Amino acid sequence: TARMPILLPILLFAAAAAPYDLVIRNGHVIDGTGSPWYAADIGIRAGKIAGIGRLADAPAKRTIDARGMVVAPGFIDMLGQSEMTILVNPHLPSKIFQGITTEVTGEGSSIAPLNDAILKADHVAWEHYGVQPTWRTFRDYFARLRKQGMGINLASYVGATQVRRMVLGDDDRSPSAAELERMKALVRDAMREGAVGLSTSLQYAPAPYAKTGELIALAAEAARFGGTYASHIRDEGDAIIPALDEAFRIGREAHIPVEIWHLKAAGKSNWGRMPEIVAHIEAARQSGLDVAADTYAYPAAFNTFSAVIPPWAHDGGDQKLIGRLKDPAMRARIRQEMETPSSQWNNEWQQVKGPESFVLSAVQNPRLIPLQGKTIAEIARLWNKDPVDTVFDILIEDEAFTMVGMFIMDEPDVALALRQPWVSICNDSQGSALDGVLGREHPHPRAFGTFPRILRKYVREEKLLTLEDAIRKFTSLPAGRMRFGDRGVLKAGMWADVVVFDPETVRDLATFDRPNQLSEGMRFVLVNGVPVIEEGKMTNALPGKVLTR
Repeated sequence: TARMPILLPILLFAAAAAPYDLVIRNGHVIDGTGSPWYAADIGIRAGKIAGIGRLADAPAKRTIDARGMVVAPGFIDMLGQSEMTILVNPHLPSKIFQGITTEVTGEGSSIAPLNDAILKADHVAWEHYGVQPTWRTFRDYFARLRKQGMGINLASYVGATQVRRMVLGDDDRSPSAAELERMKALVRDAMREGAVGLSTSLQYAPAPYAKTGELIALAAEAARFGGTYASHIRDEGDAIIPALDEAFRIGREAHIPVEIWHLKAAGKSNWGRMPEIVAHIEAARQSGLDVAADTYAYPAAFNTFSAVIPPWAHDGGDQKLIGRLKDPAMRARIRQEMETPSSQWNNEWQQVKGPESFVLSAVQNPRLIPLQGKTIAEIARLWNKDPVDTVFDILIEDEAFTMVGMFIMDEPDVALALRQPWVSICNDSQGSALDGVLGREHPHPRAFGTFPRILRKYVREEKLLTLEDAIRKFTSLPAGRMRFGDRGVLKAGMWADVVVFDPETVRDLATFDRPNQLSEGMRFVLVNGVPVIEEGKMTNALPGKVLTR
């Protein structure tokens, strides 16, 4: 004990003198809080930010000269959809070239839990991507990710639809009291295993079969573990206000924060309603409800094409749906409902100007691949068929796998949503690549371009946002919403998810005609202190982590 006063200063000096693994020098630091940029160096050690300031003379194993560039926290994608494609290509180049270092996924139908019935029902998707599902729980899925490695950090919700399918399958009915208890237990298990909350995607069967009380019961289980309730609400068009009210009710009665995914005013009859929608959310916030939203800031959506079919026709799953589409009487009934405006379901066929507003984007049937990128109007002319019959026949041939882009939004509404201080950013697209099975798809351009497009279009060209506020929407705002307390801000002790880019040249290249194009301008992208992009090129490093609540 007599030697302690001597040893302690020596140990402190040794720790202070330890070299940084990496120092980013001479950059304009935008720290993610919304504050103006400042000049500083960033020192990184053991995957975390270890120092910020004048570090020109600090010993470092490696340095990056960021002169003339912005240094910011890595971007957080509030809804990313990569839970399956990260097993196909763990580098996810479409994500990291946007500056995305963290993704939250699991929209209603999450990657776990799984059972044999779900695997059989969804076999088309597994076969399309060549993925062998070796897990049944989130614990096992996350273990597979950790063993494989990944280019970004990943967190997942447990889907209300997923636990419903585990117990009820794809049938249109309500759970019994005992079945609801089994569903609640599945939510608890998922939360214990690392899920970040409960999610819904209430437009897509069998999700619409769930009543509000069922969702409140499940959300309350997630709330016990500090989770969030995130929702693709039941209607983003004519009935959006009641749909928002349902999400608000779930938040209040389950005592859980609410995230409204990809906020929009969908359908030509609703263009111009965003001020009303914003005011409605603001009123909920002022009443004390912890509610916010996110956007991908494009005028087109991207959905499962079978969503244009009325919910009742999905009862029993995709094979039952295909059988109904082949039956002349059922086919006529489905057509009649699609062509009739209704407030009883979210009728996307009525929300667009016409069949030219749907772009065929992803299919699993090789015979249909040449049609990717064409509109339904173009395909109908090629096939010499009525557009509605064209839709039905595509779904039959593709076993209901088909994805489409849909032009259903108006730019002033998109811009107004983006401006709201409580709106963060989602990509709402799976991570992709330029080669392999992923490169053969024709995705929405947001898959490759969301974040750089906002920096180019809404910051640099239109000046709708300041650069500092855009970065806040990309980083600290979503980190706060998700309770990621050690990410989203450049501060000592935080994980070193960092992007380095030139704000004058960063840009998206993906278009609706040619979506498979990587964004440009990310000079360096670091995930947990390790470069996944270096001097504008992918390093093939896999330093991502599974993020849990």
